[in-house]
Amino acid sequence: MRFYCVLLLILVTNIASGQNFYLFVGTYTDRGSKGIYVYDFNSVTGTATWVSNTEGTVNPSYLAVAPGNRHLYAVTETARENAGSVSAFSFDPVSGKLTFINKQLSGGDNPCYVSVHSGGKWIAVGNYSGGSLSVLPVDSDGSLQPFSQNIVFTGKSVHKSRQEKSHVHSTVFSPDYKQLFVPDLGTDKVMIYDFNASAKQPLTPAKKPFEAVTAGNGPRHFTFHPGGKFAYLIEEMNGSVAAYRYSKKSLHFIGRTLTHPEGYSGAIGSADIHLSPDGRFLYASNRGDENTISIFAVDQQSGKLKTVGHVSTQGKVPRNFTIDPTGNFLLVANQATNNIVIFKRDLQTGLVTATGQELKVPTPVCLQMITK
Repeated sequence: MRFYCVLLLILVTNIASGQNFYLFVGTYTDRGSKGIYVYDFNSVTGTATWVSNTEGTVNPSYLAVAPGNRHLYAVTETARENAGSVSAFSFDPVSGKLTFINKQLSGGDNPCYVSVHSGGKWIAVGNYSGGSLSVLPVDSDGSLQPFSQNIVFTGKSVHKSRQEKSHVHSTVFSPDYKQLFVPDLGTDKVMIYDFNASAKQPLTPAKKPFEAVTAGNGPRHFTFHPGGKFAYLIEEMNGSVAAYRYSKKSLHFIGRTLTHPEGYSGAIGSADIHLSPDGRFLYASNRGDENTISIFAVDQQSGKLKTVGHVSTQGKVPRNFTIDPTGNFLLVANQATNNIVIFKRDLQTGLVTATGQELKVPTPVCLQMITK
């Protein structure tokens, strides 16, 4: 009997530990933030507890965690000449603390996005003001080497003040990590590259080197359906989500769905986009005058979207959000109101409801979550 009691205790402990995750929060540091914040998040209760934070890291506005969860990379989003950089940190999963390793130039001003290749040997960085894409090799200890490729884009589009030049907004690997997709808000294109992780310069233009979007829409963030056969692009300036079928290393346009209600006439500023872990629902954040999360059901056969609803983020400027790995909760970072609001997800309907719980963090702009 004692053996079975011990076994039951072990099982319960393992289940409980599987319910907890580390939440990383990237911020702007011009209004009191100390840098990157780490929380312990419980996916059963929806509660988050502060664990640690960095000191002295400037504007770590976007974060990416490497495979194995032992290293984290953060951009330094600054516009001063030669100031744009990306920093490497080691992460101790026991203490929950980040330790700075080193940093390298990102190859352009205002880097706003970083992603890590599945092998952990490369990172890709998008420089918004610099209008460029860089890839940096990663050493075995997680440290960064100087970029081996820096591709500067040219071109513009129809909006004279927002699209006067290239503005790279994200760098997203394909599900098999053999391609890299780079939405460029300034030129209304999604640039597409083949990625060879064994090459010293891994990027080469794909056979179809870009996917053009409607002029003036302003492509921003990009994500793939868990099944890999669909991809979705949020268009910041038009307030819409473009759906694509992904096959033979190319995007094939399906359709476009607005992120705001019919008849909406306020300012538009769509930002982030994510799918639920089961791929049944897609979520998009809207800034401008909306400050909402839009919810869409995904047709699993066609990839088309159907609007389910719109929910207030209970704050202003929801630049980024995340869904915990269990799918139980959605967390929104409201940049202008210094709060991260925690919503409960209905797994069947996709709708979200505020739990009444929130975190007070200065200027939060990026949320990433890993298993604890």
